[in-house]
Amino acid sequence: MNSEIPLGSVIQGSLTKGLEVRLHPDISVEDMRVGKFLVVQGTRSRFFCLLTDVALGAASDRIIANPPPIEDTFMRDVLAGSGTYGTVELAPMLMFTPTATASDRASLPIDAPKNTNLASFEAQTSTELELLPVKTIPAHFSQVYEASESDFRSVFGWEDDPYRRNFSIGRPLDMDVPVCIDLDRFVERSNGIFGKSGTGKSFLTRLLISGIIRKNAAVNLMFDMHSEYGWEAMKEGKQVSTVKGLRQLFPGQVEMYTLDPESTKRRGVRDAQELYLSYDQIEIEDLKLVARELGLSEAALDNAVILHNEYGKHWIVQLLNMTNEDIKVFCESKQGHPGSLMSLQRKLMRFDSLKYIRSACPHNYIERLIQDLDAGKNVIIEFGSQSNLLSYMLATNMITRRIHASYVKKADRFLQTKNPLDKPRQLVITIEEAHRFLDSAIVHQTIFGTIAREMRKYFVTLLVVDQRPSGIDNEVMSQVGTRITCLLNDEKDIDAIFTGVSGANGLRSVLAKLDSKQQALVLGHAVPMPVVVRTRAYDSQFYSEIGEPDWEEIPNDEVYAAAEIAKADLGF
Repeated sequence: MNSEIPLGSVIQGSLTKGLEVRLHPDISVEDMRVGKFLVVQGTRSRFFCLLTDVALGAASDRIIANPPPIEDTFMRDVLAGSGTYGTVELAPMLMFTPTATASDRASLPIDAPKNTNLASFEAQTSTELELLPVKTIPAHFSQVYEASESDFRSVFGWEDDPYRRNFSIGRPLDMDVPVCIDLDRFVERSNGIFGKSGTGKSFLTRLLISGIIRKNAAVNLMFDMHSEYGWEAMKEGKQVSTVKGLRQLFPGQVEMYTLDPESTKRRGVRDAQELYLSYDQIEIEDLKLVARELGLSEAALDNAVILHNEYGKHWIVQLLNMTNEDIKVFCESKQGHPGSLMSLQRKLMRFDSLKYIRSACPHNYIERLIQDLDAGKNVIIEFGSQSNLLSYMLATNMITRRIHASYVKKADRFLQTKNPLDKPRQLVITIEEAHRFLDSAIVHQTIFGTIAREMRKYFVTLLVVDQRPSGIDNEVMSQVGTRITCLLNDEKDIDAIFTGVSGANGLRSVLAKLDSKQQALVLGHAVPMPVVVRTRAYDSQFYSEIGEPDWEEIPNDEVYAAAEIAKADLGF
């Protein structure tokens, strides 16, 4: 469509319910799609709107009661536009009121009409474009236009903006114009990627993390539950093919750790670092998170506290080495409960099946991981065969709690010294199955709930990836800054997405009409207004645009060698 040709006129509406627009006779209602970006030119302001609904109308009930026969195309053409017409519902999201400077006004002809500076004069104004929240609505019969490329650029910016870290996440449904998110605003608050299974959440996550790495907006810590982000991952479709992982795209900027070295090596990853955790690193708070998975009662956790008070960080090793007689003697002297302690002992023996748990470790692997983050490296922790829910929740919580504690100390030091060199690097932690950590019943016991509520206070934020946003605590969802949502069908999940979002009623219909593949609704802190995009393809073209130069031309052996040389040059 031509963006200079009006599509329709505003016939009624309100600030809270949106605008109703009657389409002009020559505009087909079939060209109007939910999620489309349209512009309304008012008397004094320009309104940027999202199309939320499409409907058919008739001038008389007699036409509906007695429609023309299917073969009478002449009568249908006669009625079209006058007797029958199409309407669309628009949700105004942003407005811009151009103002002329004094010198601009002086240059206007004396007989210029009062609204000259609204359209033709708009291009001549020297004031900078400032988009504001919508506080009013356009007048009756204001004209509606297709958004132009300049409209998209004025709202969403462009990727090569030298003053902002913009990243193109996709394109509008019916235009070939990049839609960018501001990565600096994106990483400063916790964010979410949502959608039912098979809608491409993993690809979207990989896409966004690639942008953060490429633009150096933050360092990333990714808990790769299903081994999809670090190295190769399977591409969905009829043909069996793979896509590149972040380690392959950025060999000099991404480090991989593995909780299952054998599985990682079988996948062809030869330079992943091993990561082990020890019993003395497991604290009571870690057990509370996995109490449901282990079947631990409140009494068992209370007795764990008694053991911890007696033996300190070695309490689990002491418990596992106790006989039934030792437990009875201990309970008599410390007022514990033998049955609860024996039950706790049996259930903690499940940790023996976790390949990354050791009685003692030769050194602190988490400290080494923190050093990589401090050096600006992006870290991916691969679980391999250890991707069961118990293993994932335990390791993720243990590692994150210690990293968060480290960042709290660094942030406190920075607040004391005010020295820019002491400022911690912004950290984004990516977790899958986020509702397991952020459920209302346990959110106040997990480090992830703490991080989500703190926002950027300690320079640590979350990127949560989940297919069940309704399982996430409402308070946490209200703190999620930017929400990138693929198709959802469940009403509870849709309601959860719009927790704390104004004008949600119109957006619900937009979300419900998304395609099941490669479409997403983006709204929140990192974009000026909600927008539906065809997500950017994660393919060879993307690799060449986003990755380190010429990596795809290098055989795997040479990639490995180049990465080792780069690490040596950096002193790693």
